[in-house]
Amino acid sequence: MAGTCVIGLQWGDEAKGKLVDLLTPNYDLVVRYQGGANAGHTVVVGEKVYKLHQIPSGILNPSVMNVVATGVVLNPATFIEELESLAKEGVVPNENLMVSDRAHLVCPWHFLEDKALNSSTADGEDIGTTLRGIGPCYRDKVGRSYAIRLGDLYQDDFKERVDKIVAAKKGLIGALQGSSADKVDLHPKTIYEQYVAYGEKLLPFVGDTTAMLLDAIDEDRNILFEGAQGALLDVDHGTYPFVTSSNSSGVGVPSGAGVPAEAVGKVIGVIKSYSTRVGGGPFPTELHDELGQKIRDLGNEYGTTTGRPRRCGHFDAVAVRYSARLSGVDALSLMMLDVVSHLPEIKIASAYELDGQRIDYFPSHVSELRRVKPIYETVPGWEEDCSQLQSWDDFPAGAKYFVKRVSEIVGKPVEIVSVGPDRAQTIFIEQNWRAGLPFS
Repeated sequence: MAGTCVIGLQWGDEAKGKLVDLLTPNYDLVVRYQGGANAGHTVVVGEKVYKLHQIPSGILNPSVMNVVATGVVLNPATFIEELESLAKEGVVPNENLMVSDRAHLVCPWHFLEDKALNSSTADGEDIGTTLRGIGPCYRDKVGRSYAIRLGDLYQDDFKERVDKIVAAKKGLIGALQGSSADKVDLHPKTIYEQYVAYGEKLLPFVGDTTAMLLDAIDEDRNILFEGAQGALLDVDHGTYPFVTSSNSSGVGVPSGAGVPAEAVGKVIGVIKSYSTRVGGGPFPTELHDELGQKIRDLGNEYGTTTGRPRRCGHFDAVAVRYSARLSGVDALSLMMLDVVSHLPEIKIASAYELDGQRIDYFPSHVSELRRVKPIYETVPGWEEDCSQLQSWDDFPAGAKYFVKRVSEIVGKPVEIVSVGPDRAQTIFIEQNWRAGLPFS
């Protein structure tokens, strides 16, 4: 059985965590394969709300193995805090969590670098970083000389590596801050002791996840891959430089998880019924008025990781059509339908106007994307509460038409809709959508 991947198709925050949690019981393994503590996945079960950042959203199911794969950059301190927070809710991973020994570690110097560089572009515009050291950690990963992987914590030369890296980083950060190296708040002995302690706590979970996943594929086990952030934030294919530091589209699955491309048999693209993004960067359908604030409040559009208010706008089908093609999407899961149920009319950007010409593609350069004007088609609203509906047959005609138009313009079938944060508020439009998925 080939695996399934859940990918966000917008600028993140599409409610991927909810869908992964819902699908988890039908799989043997759930895999986080990129990103780090900058991700924020929320899972709601009844009255309980779980906020996950680095641990896969399948962790609430004790019978399913959860894997933090090689492509993730790990902050060991916050990872341990996350484990402790879950334990307070009675979720204690014992045999169902493995973290790759190849995963790179976010270290104290990465936070200082993030702050010193001010996380902005050359012209000063905020790129939307969470200031959690993710970008500097990925930078060291590809730079190789100053990187530390989880498995390094257990090697005899770890102290020597910390001493060497701190000496180099103090000079670099001092230069960035305009101060001398001795004023940089990095102490190798303290860092060494902290990370050795982290290593001791994490040791029961550390393993070779690449070998595990390749064995799972050979054994024909069912794997669910969980994407973080959204495809439009992909470092290579997103709205660069206003992107994350990893491949957050579907193209990142094989390299991040360490599996061949054919291991992914079905891709589910997750989208909101409107658009949001955080930080700077072009946003063609953004709303700066009362409607934008209304959507923000109805959808509780405030960051899981940072608490920052998200920018809100109309649904951008041009952007989603691009990211769906990029990620090899087979089906769509349309979330937050309950939010737009409160609107008298709903707009869908089905094309752009660029310098007086109509285009139906997503520009590759932000300077062009800033100049586009969305061409909207307006769908009448239904203004009926659909948050308690259990069957697609019971949905208002207006809601069905909106979903139909999204599917037609994006060019992919909408097979799942969500009308609220709880697991139960999820409707499968087609009962046979499970073809290709290991549902019993």
